[in-house]
Order: sequence, then C-alpha cells, then structure tokens
Amino acid sequence: MARAKVGIVNYGVGNLRSVANAIRHIGGDAVVSSDAAELDTCGHLILPGVGAFPHGINALKERQLDKFLGRYVASDRPCLGICLGMQLLMEHSSEFQLTNGLGLLPGTVESLKSFTQDTNTNIRLPNVGWLPVDPMNASQGLAKRLFEDLTPEDKFYFVHSFAVGPKSTSSAAQSEYSGIQFTSAVGRGQLVGTQFHPEKSGETGLTMLRNFIAE
Repeated sequence: MARAKVGIVNYGVGNLRSVANAIRHIGGDAVVSSDAAELDTCGHLILPGVGAFPHGINALKERQLDKFLGRYVASDRPCLGICLGMQLLMEHSSEFQLTNGLGLLPGTVESLKSFTQDTNTNIRLPNVGWLPVDPMNASQGLAKRLFEDLTPEDKFYFVHSFAVGPKSTSSAAQSEYSGIQFTSAVGRGQLVGTQFHPEKSGETGLTMLRNFIAE
C-alpha cells in the first residue's frame, strides 16, 4: 500500500519538526515545503502554526501561499489547520488589530476572555494544558472521520490565548477552559482545523492524525 503523501506548509511560523515526525511515525510521507508546486503534489495538506495571527497571515501572503491554500481547499483534498493554522482559516482575528484571514471558513478569532459575560472572572492566559474535546457538531465530512475511535475521556494539548467562539457555524467540536466554552475544532467538507496540537497529544493525537491521512 502506498504511503500517504502529506504536505506540511512551511511559512516560517510553526513547529514543523514535531508535525513531520508525527506523520512519519504513523506511516505517512511528510513533505515539508514552502513551494506551492511541490505541496500541490500531496494528497493531504497540513497548515501548522504557532504565534500571532497578523504575523502568520503576512508570512503566508509574502510567499503567495494564501492563494495556493485557497486552490488546494477548492480541489476537495483533505486539509488540516493546527493551532494558529486553524485560526488562519477563518475570516478575521482581533489579535492586536482586526486582521483578515484566509476566509476559507466563516468565523472570527477572539480572545478567550471575550467569551465570558463575567467581567470579574480572573482568567489566566494562555490556556496551556490538556483538555477533553466534545465533537458535538462533527457529524459529517472529514471532521467526523477525525474523531472516530476517540472517547470523551481522551484529552488533547492546548497552548493559546485566542480562539473561535462557541457559536460559530464552523464549529465541529468544543472545549471548556476556566468555565469558558470555545471552539476547539472547525470543519466543512474536507477542510478541518484543531485549536489543539494533535502532534503533541500522545497516542490520542496520533489516532486523530491516522484518521486524517486514511484513504
């Protein structure tokens, strides 16, 4: 059986090595590249990312990878955004300033603090640690497949201060931090994103990545 060829977008923002190592560990062929032509030869694509939204979207645009990502998603091949990579799939972010994203999924990225009505709540940011994920809306497409073979007790590793709101129409799964509900996975068709890091979530995360590259 041929190994799944998984493109990992290198735009200077993200933990590329851990994602590539995870893909290789589960039997995939990891192709780390900033070359759109090379990435376009891959049957699966991962957009990783760590850091601030404005820097991330500018880094994609400087390499003209924003246009490539739009074409890749339109081709209906499996595509996964991780952490900042997930956020960049959305329409806008309020991090530092209102910044346009790729607009591949509807929704806005906001501070976790904005999702609570209790102004007296002392919320420590960033949210760093392990949380369960409820795939309440992952009923179809690639989002459904991602969560197969996982249980409500499984936890994933998060590091973030911003997130998509829980009422987003793109929400495929939700989690809770300090009493605040937020979207922890988004999806539509063959396009998905996780706010958490499956590549850093042990065997649970590897199971999710296996589901992602499954044919």
